[in-house]
Amino acid sequence: MEHSEPDSRTLERGLGEYARAVAAAVGVPDESVTVEISDTATAYLGLPRRWRDRPDHDVMLVWSERRGWALAVETDPADAPVVIARHGGDDLVPPPGAVARFVTDTIAGHHTGQERPGPATATRKSLAERLRPYLRH
Repeated sequence: MEHSEPDSRTLERGLGEYARAVAAAVGVPDESVTVEISDTATAYLGLPRRWRDRPDHDVMLVWSERRGWALAVETDPADAPVVIARHGGDDLVPPPGAVARFVTDTIAGHHTGQERPGPATATRKSLAERLRPYLRH
């Protein structure tokens, strides 16, 4: 019997490989990548940069299955990160090079991406299919 949703381990592996491909495109080591599958699938990439408006805080690239990629500034642990910009478009899994351009453009002050009007509607099954090309066999 086929399950309508992929098991969380398969989704986690696909998302992990995708996040590592994005990390390579952005120029950060694998050690800076964290992936978690819980009530929401998420990825985190710690960037070796500071944001000019908050020079005491690190910049991070975060991904969620509901909103896609966002560049944010880490704040105090009790506070939510401050989102600088979101990668626009309908694709929750844009190519790693497109994410790298988004980061470069945003850091340079030239970000042209548009905020999504609302949460994405991808199922975990469709998300796992989109991440399948990144799985190493």
